[in-house]
Amino acid sequence: MALRIGITGLSGRMGQLLVKEVAATAAILSGGTSRSGGMNIDALFAVSDVVIDFTHAHAAPGHATAAARAKKPLILGSSGLSAAEEAVVAEAARATAIVYAANFSPGVNIMFAIAERMAAALPAEHYDAEIVEMHHRQKVDAPSGTAIGLGRAVARGRGTTLEAAGRESGRDGHTGARATGTIGFAALRGGQVVGEHTLIFAAGSEHISLSHRSFDRAAYAVGAVQAAGWATTQPPGLYDMKHVLGIG
Repeated sequence: MALRIGITGLSGRMGQLLVKEVAATAAILSGGTSRSGGMNIDALFAVSDVVIDFTHAHAAPGHATAAARAKKPLILGSSGLSAAEEAVVAEAARATAIVYAANFSPGVNIMFAIAERMAAALPAEHYDAEIVEMHHRQKVDAPSGTAIGLGRAVARGRGTTLEAAGRESGRDGHTGARATGTIGFAALRGGQVVGEHTLIFAAGSEHISLSHRSFDRAAYAVGAVQAAGWATTQPPGLYDMKHVLGIG
């Protein structure tokens, strides 16, 4: 039986890319939600084997809770969730499989894995970590979810968390010297850039950089549909793309 995939935000930019990707696979589109109408979230889960959500951070807790009620997997690609919103998602994952990722591009997730290994080899006492990202002018959250994902990968490699290491962003005016061990972020916005991310490790004698550029959002749809098929075979839990790709 073909996999039935539901999509929230069906009429949005990512929603339409997901519709095309579902049509290109053996799966079928079971339905969707949209601002102009359509199904409610509970009805969507009722007719779907799995739901993909790339809508908005504030919608994520409600969609995750609906997934838990239905005991159906959720693929969550919304960025900019607060700690409280992420806690609701984690609680919902106790009842069903949720794949929550900062970025569903396979290439970006390989970048996360490499960033973690680089950070483990380049001590914070000697190598400052800076993350520079650029996106289209309509993006509402900063730093991007992918940039935060890179920061968390660096922190993991150094045996800590991003919160414990400390974030430096939005520097302006007389800020004083850069604190050792913190992870820096710079967010650029303009035009219609799909997504560009560069991680820099800067020491006194050398700089090492790792970069990724997205030219088409279709890569995110490919990864999300791949995750949808994978999640339907998994027990309840909170997963990310490294689990889907088998690199974690």
